[in-house]
Amino acid sequence: MLFELGLDENSIYKFRLYLSVQLMTKNIHFLSPREHRIAVAIFFFVSGFGFASFASRIPSIQHQIGLSEAALGTVLFAMPLGLICTLPITGHLLGKYSSRYILLLGSVMYNVILCLIGLVHTPLQLAVMLFFFGVARNLMNISVNAQSVGVQGFYKNSIVTTFHGVWSLSGFAGAAVGGWMIGHDVTTTIHFAIVGLICLLAMAIAFKNTVGNDVKKQAETKRVLFHFPEGKLLNLSLIAFGCMACEGIMFDWSGIYFQKVLQVPKHLITTGYVAFMSAAAVARFAGDWVVNKIGTQKVLQLGSCSIIIGLTIAVTFPYLYPATLGFVFVGLGISCIVPLIMALAGKTSSKSAGVAIASISTVSYFGFLLGPPIIGYIAEVANLRWSFSLGIMLGIMMLILLRSFSSDSRVD
Repeated sequence: MLFELGLDENSIYKFRLYLSVQLMTKNIHFLSPREHRIAVAIFFFVSGFGFASFASRIPSIQHQIGLSEAALGTVLFAMPLGLICTLPITGHLLGKYSSRYILLLGSVMYNVILCLIGLVHTPLQLAVMLFFFGVARNLMNISVNAQSVGVQGFYKNSIVTTFHGVWSLSGFAGAAVGGWMIGHDVTTTIHFAIVGLICLLAMAIAFKNTVGNDVKKQAETKRVLFHFPEGKLLNLSLIAFGCMACEGIMFDWSGIYFQKVLQVPKHLITTGYVAFMSAAAVARFAGDWVVNKIGTQKVLQLGSCSIIIGLTIAVTFPYLYPATLGFVFVGLGISCIVPLIMALAGKTSSKSAGVAIASISTVSYFGFLLGPPIIGYIAEVANLRWSFSLGIMLGIMMLILLRSFSSDSRVD
């Protein structure tokens, strides 16, 4: 609203500061945009750090319970199952309550269940915990994205990709801490307990500064469990679907691609994955600056082109250096698409940001789940190298969809 009055960010901050002084006599603290931004960034860090901590100990958990590879794959499916089952419910809750309360519920569950995963002794116990870990992760991730859209409302320039940069950085940090814990023979139980307690403390400090007034159209949303995206929101959902499918392919198949197609030495198998993740992390921190220079739609178009170029290089030239360069392009391409789509959803939809984001997440997450197995099916019929052409086609689809709507030059 204040931006519509023609006030710049500095004027808005001074206005808020003035109000905070006036309200001190009533013992009311008026938060600055920076305080909201730091609080939400902490929750993004907690989300990535907790998940990376869990992922780093999957081999330890497998050994602890005595699971075969096939049994482990079956048990691990419980987590995305919990996430999918909760997607419509999360959208319904975010239509009725502020995302800060859903964020609190999800993040507390997330870290408590992480601690409990360290205590499991049977496959059934692990499956049950992972199901609820997926539930908690869904509640936390969608609500924290809704919070990021709420914080974006305080700024004229784009800030949302930085939040996802924090998530990427926290993933590196969680993996590094996990490696240190494994190297020093720290048990999974103690590792997860330490991580969970630290994250709960950080969230307790940050929660009071989260955004609280992000519910609108309540009368419309509380009668409907799930809002399937329509119109522009559907286009945005399909763009996010394509991006998430490419990201899932990189997560699950990059190492196998380097091993079986490139046939690199064992110590270089993870090169493509590291290149992809590093490029994505760096681009997310630079993304807001680029968006503010050239606009949201151009960044989305460049991201889609980068995915197409990167996978084309990797498929056409199946050698270490060009394939690594190709995976860097893919990392740059996927880096900012989903956070910018989330920001556009909150701006485009007449529903609350949480409901719009939940609708998009329902569609896009299926891309993350379906992309990797489809690659496997194509590889079985043709070969793994050419199966990566699926990502090229998804990039082309995203470019076509981006032509169907006109975006403002900035996310504001």
